[in-house]
This record gives sequence, C-alpha cells and structure tokens, in this order.
Amino acid sequence: MKVIETDLPGVLILGPKVFGDPRGFFLETYREDVYRRAGIVGPFVQDNQSRSARGVLRGLHYQLVQPQGKLVRVSRGEVFDVAVDVRRGSPTFGAHVGVVLNDQNNRQLYVPAGFAHGFCVLSDIADFVYKCTDYYHPDSEHGIAWNDPDIGIRWPLAEANLSGKDGANPRLADQRPERLPVYGNRNE
Repeated sequence: MKVIETDLPGVLILGPKVFGDPRGFFLETYREDVYRRAGIVGPFVQDNQSRSARGVLRGLHYQLVQPQGKLVRVSRGEVFDVAVDVRRGSPTFGAHVGVVLNDQNNRQLYVPAGFAHGFCVLSDIADFVYKCTDYYHPDSEHGIAWNDPDIGIRWPLAEANLSGKDGANPRLADQRPERLPVYGNRNE
C-alpha cells in the first residue's frame, strides 16, 4: 500500500494495491496490521455507505462527544473529499486537504478525529463508503459552512446541492468555542 502524507499531520491518502486481469480486479480495502503500520490504529466500530447524485455536497461535519476518525473511499463514481482541522489550539487550525477519490484510483483518505469532513459528488452517482472509530452521536454532531471564505476550499462544482442543515452551518470563526474539539485532547 502506498501512503501519502498530507500537509495536515494525521490526514493520510492511501493507495491500496490493486490486482487486476481481464476478468476484473481485487483489492484489500482494509487490513488492520497494514493500516496500523501506516499510523491508523482504529479500532473501527461502524461502517457506513451513502449514495449521492452529481452536485450533492455533504459536510463539513464533526462530532464532539464521540469524535470519529474516518477511513473513506468511493466504491462507485467520483467525489472531491475534504478534511478540515477544526481543533482549537492546533497549529494547522482552519487548514484543509482535498483529494479526488474514485472507483478508478481506489484511493482512500484517513480523516482523524477532531477534523471536519465533507465531500461533493463529481460523477452522475457516487457510492461513498467509510469506516468510523466511534459510533454516530447525533446530539454532538456539528458543522462548518462548506463555503467558508476563511477556509477557502475550491470545490470543483458550479452549484452545490445541500441539505438544509448543511446550508445553515456557521463559518469556523463564528462557531462557539465550546463546540470545537480541542487540540491534544486524548480522544483525538
């Protein structure tokens, strides 16, 4: 597996080995010992999948009470996937990483706990699959505005199709401090 470090410590781009022939292909999407050596220790306790149409933008989301690390990939289609450091006191607070994930490059992105996460769909349909290090806790879910000018994400779409909840998220600078994770917290 190829591991690419990003400008945000802990956020990793992973390129699993793909074994193919004229019949199709095979790849390991997760193997605990290999991922542990890459710095992803888990444990993973929940797997999720979503299907979205072109132009759908989901995010930017994070949880406080049960912060989730996420190992994300696309099993069909293509997305632009983003991780944003929203940890108060972090030297990279407000910085982001964006990467294209699709069913051709088979890349994965590891988003550590304490980072906001979101993606937009670039293909007609995308199946987005992810493993989480903690359970979904809706009461502690928060969000940051997808188009926050201070973060400056260059989303590769003309118009975003958002949920009402995601469209109402505040800018990072306007988020109440107690609703942001803390850098160095033992849960992250």
